[in-house]
Amino acid sequence: MMEQGTVHDRGDANPTFSTTHWSVVLEAGRGDSPEAAQALERLCAAYWYPLYAYIRRQGHGPDDAQDLVQEFFARFLEKGYLRYADRNRGRFRSFLLTSLKNFLINDWLKENREKRGGRRQILSLDEVMAESRLAGEPATEQPPDALYDRRWAAVLLERAMARLREEFEKSGKRELFDRLKGFVWGEKSGLSFAVMAEELGMTEGAVKVAVHRLRQRYGEVLRREIAQTVATPAEVDEELRYLVSIIRNGLAFGCNPHRKSL
Repeated sequence: MMEQGTVHDRGDANPTFSTTHWSVVLEAGRGDSPEAAQALERLCAAYWYPLYAYIRRQGHGPDDAQDLVQEFFARFLEKGYLRYADRNRGRFRSFLLTSLKNFLINDWLKENREKRGGRRQILSLDEVMAESRLAGEPATEQPPDALYDRRWAAVLLERAMARLREEFEKSGKRELFDRLKGFVWGEKSGLSFAVMAEELGMTEGAVKVAVHRLRQRYGEVLRREIAQTVATPAEVDEELRYLVSIIRNGLAFGCNPHRKSL
């Protein structure tokens, strides 16, 4: 069974993509592959917040939103919606939102409004965190789908930053990461390279090299995170360009990579 973020080289033209979660799910189709089921569950566990926020912005209260997102994932993970997946055009981001929309307009929503309360716990969701995060989002008149993509972008950035932090921690360089992470997106930490070099006991040139390598590695980790959610290698670059466009347009709420990862 593959671990999230782990890639095996099968000799593919693009080994970085060979065993990503969404491609495994799509290759399995309607079958009962345990690997595909586990890959799909991990994707859902990683990217549940944009859906929860979408449901909340549709006018549902926290309790109903919790019930709805758990029931949606219950049905989704039971493969009831996989028959709609298209191997040739299948970003997980888009497929997940389309599936949710279908679920929300389904008769289940009307017929079970009175019956909810004994919710199924399919995924472990940090509902307190979700409500706190939602409350911190700025008011906006953007369409629901645009807000969904904005939150999706934020989660991708946070997960990539969390993985990078883990790498530095394992190599005994957590302090260096904490001091330089503000430069990943060119945020400026308020300190010059010279001042930071003095505080870290490094030369200014060494700090600049470290920042360059940090940015480069972050880009690689982000690409790998994106690869988990698309169907083909070509879509990695397309999705990355779209993600960058959201960031540049100031649409990605919470895109600060310092935020604690979900």
